[in-house]
Amino acid sequence: MHHYFGTKEQVFEAAVEVAFAPVLTVRNTVLEGPLDEVGERMTRMIFGLWESPVTRAPLLAIVRSAVNNEIAAGVFRRLVASQLLGRIAGQLDAPDAELRAELAAAQLVGIAMLRYVIKVEPLASADSELIIKRVAPVVQRHLTGP
Repeated sequence: MHHYFGTKEQVFEAAVEVAFAPVLTVRNTVLEGPLDEVGERMTRMIFGLWESPVTRAPLLAIVRSAVNNEIAAGVFRRLVASQLLGRIAGQLDAPDAELRAELAAAQLVGIAMLRYVIKVEPLASADSELIIKRVAPVVQRHLTGP
């Protein structure tokens, strides 16, 4: 394993990248289209990944690892920052674009933690379309609001 991956951190990073691959595949759909709809596209992308049984299990494993292990958190942070948030921030015409992208992500990660990891009711069993309709405007405001 060391021959192919190096340190155990590099092995973990390779495993996370494989599990995170669906996010990297759909991230471009967030950036396509009008900027005033990016909040809904981002919200739909994140919920789509969490709602899919194929991608939910790897995402749960990554999130649980990141919460319990600083090395895993660092790997997750690098992937999210470079592959998703940096690209979204690059599309925003604002001096605080990185902070805006991170606030939008924090909103969605918090909801994902409560809904899919901790399973707080009634959020855990609420219709995902209802949640998307309520949350997307908040995400949009983080990204492009005053």
